[in-house]
Amino acid sequence: MSREPNENRRPLTLRDVSEASGVSEMTVSRVLRNRGDVSVATRERVLEAAKRLGYVPNKIAGALASQRVNLVGVIIPSLGNLVFPEVLGGISDGLEGSGLQPVVGVTDYSPEKEETVLYEMLSWRPSGVILAGLEHSDAARAMLSNSGIPIVEIMDVDGEGVDSVVGISHRRAGRQMADAIVGSGYKHIGFLGSKMPEDHRARKRLEGFREGLAVAGLDIEDQEFYAGGSALAKGREMTQAILERSPQLDFLYYSNDMIGAGGMLWCLENGKRVPEEIGLAGFNGLPLLDGFSCRLATMDACRREIGLKAAEIISGMPHEGVIGGERIVLEPKLEWGDTIRKR
Repeated sequence: MSREPNENRRPLTLRDVSEASGVSEMTVSRVLRNRGDVSVATRERVLEAAKRLGYVPNKIAGALASQRVNLVGVIIPSLGNLVFPEVLGGISDGLEGSGLQPVVGVTDYSPEKEETVLYEMLSWRPSGVILAGLEHSDAARAMLSNSGIPIVEIMDVDGEGVDSVVGISHRRAGRQMADAIVGSGYKHIGFLGSKMPEDHRARKRLEGFREGLAVAGLDIEDQEFYAGGSALAKGREMTQAILERSPQLDFLYYSNDMIGAGGMLWCLENGKRVPEEIGLAGFNGLPLLDGFSCRLATMDACRREIGLKAAEIISGMPHEGVIGGERIVLEPKLEWGDTIRKR
């Protein structure tokens, strides 16, 4: 559902920071440009007020009559994660013909780095921002809320957005996978994934997965976590470790396809009968794994469609000029593959 942008959502000005800090606009300008003789106390007061308000200086002030550039800031957590190239492809396709071009920043799943990347991007006054996830620091959320441009948070809908939101429910995806596993007769479940504090979407899938198992009176019997890239080698190591520790497990649920594929290779190489003796499933539906003779069960997370819809919102092309305030919930599709017993 669309709504007209809130007319009160205007970009903040030097006057706003001046009023909040109790110093003149000229002094605020000197502080933010790091010029002039300003006392340490005054500088700190101005910077604190600017951060609290979410004020970002305009690096193109006076250079363009529109005070906007035809760029869309796209902020993602990783370029190494194979999930995001397809999202970026959808964004690029969605912006085609709009006159807008994406420019990409990477946060490495760090809230502090997200603040820095967002600050730099907003200072160039882009025509919109697309960024992954709903969880941000207070400073980042303030910058987004007061940017005065369309904002689209992508990949996740389990929470409240600043403006528009496009993604899937990761909690629902976790519950759906639990239902499939339980329905196929597996009872001793292990979970393997990345450490959760930074990866909020993986955390929400795990929460939904536990909820789904609980309905059947089951719980995760063992877990194996790692920090670092989603690599095949890591999946092999983790799978060996958890099965040596808990040989009774008859199903392993991985937080992503890459470690899931590594685990599948380890099981097949070590004589495990998949899916009869042990079942396996990942998440993301990566096309990279289509060439495997044994197809890992997974879930298509609608990556390209998410990028496409986000770009369409920013451009306003299919929305008759209405930009902002949209919530688009896409439905991931379970792909059974060859690693879950058929019901």
